[in-house]
Amino acid sequence: MLRVEMDRADVPDAGPGETAATVCSLATPAPLLDKNRLDRNLARLSSRMVDQGVVLRPHMKTAKSIDVARHAQRSGAGPITVSTLAEAEYFARHGFRDITYAVGVAPHTADRAMRLRKAGIDIKVLLDSPEQAAMLGAAGRAAGVTPSAFIEIDCDGHRGGLTPTDPKLVVVAAAMVEAGVKLAGVLTHAGESYGLSTPASLVAAAENERAVAVAAATTLRAAGHECPVVSVGSTPTAHFAEDLTGVTEMRAGVYMFFDLVMHGVGVCTTDDIAISVLATVIGTKPEKGWILVDAGWMALSRDRGTAAQRVDQGYGLVCDVAGKIYPDLIVSQASQEHGILAIRLGSAHALPHLPIGAKVRILPNHACATASQHELYNVVSAGSDAIHARWPRIRGW
Repeated sequence: MLRVEMDRADVPDAGPGETAATVCSLATPAPLLDKNRLDRNLARLSSRMVDQGVVLRPHMKTAKSIDVARHAQRSGAGPITVSTLAEAEYFARHGFRDITYAVGVAPHTADRAMRLRKAGIDIKVLLDSPEQAAMLGAAGRAAGVTPSAFIEIDCDGHRGGLTPTDPKLVVVAAAMVEAGVKLAGVLTHAGESYGLSTPASLVAAAENERAVAVAAATTLRAAGHECPVVSVGSTPTAHFAEDLTGVTEMRAGVYMFFDLVMHGVGVCTTDDIAISVLATVIGTKPEKGWILVDAGWMALSRDRGTAAQRVDQGYGLVCDVAGKIYPDLIVSQASQEHGILAIRLGSAHALPHLPIGAKVRILPNHACATASQHELYNVVSAGSDAIHARWPRIRGW
């Protein structure tokens, strides 16, 4: 059994805002999570994968919360995907047993992952070189377990991995056999899909992701290697894939919350964005067309992912306290603890009247980055000022 330790994600420090019963009484800045939107987003992708006959392995890198995980995977045991070993250990402590660590393995992460495997967790890791295979095999022998790993496949030049035609593909598989590492299958991620914005291009990216992963699996099988799992996934391609023949599982993460980047890609509407940051007006500069709030980049993150899109949302899109968007009002600038609200350049809309003390909600560019600035979610529902729950989240590596 795993040793259960109390950490900051399990028992966050009490603060003045954490005892508030309503949104309007929260100390700010504070993250809000709309449970209605969360559940709707989860159901949408789950239904698509059921229709496609593909297992959904949600990526918990966005939410990093056991409460969200239990909504995404009602079994409470998996399958899930993680991006850090801290996440893997956290979810394992809370009962999840089927975990993929979808980041290239290094010596220290191999050792930690094998400790989880020895504790009964079916954790699979990721590699793309003979050196990693040998290293992982050594870590498995030291722990007295048989490692299981995916070979990472490069489908779009976004990051790491091997192409299906790279001779190293079968070399890596042979190195895994020699090192005593079980080949779980192939895994790819269409990261370049985040830069797309039309349905046709997203459908094409999804088909390319599928075809490349299946081709890699076919190459390995032809060389005599079992390749049981063909794992693909990104939030854009998961929602635009029309044919998943040959794929066994889909990974996606930001779909749970969505964000302004996904809105710009065309995967969601602003009404689907489940996470926001509550902020308070702390000053006005009418001569500059500014409203100052107490949420800077420490609360919102420095992510400017929409800057390269057709509509630049600054550091976030501003809503009233009930969640209704103010037309063209964005966080135009952010310092450590200050955000400056202003009307988007070129807009004919007027700056709203927001007196000092007024509350606003800010929709984030990148849900993962914004959530990572906070230790818990204040769970709310549409049309209600009540805080229904406080869900802790894990941080660190």
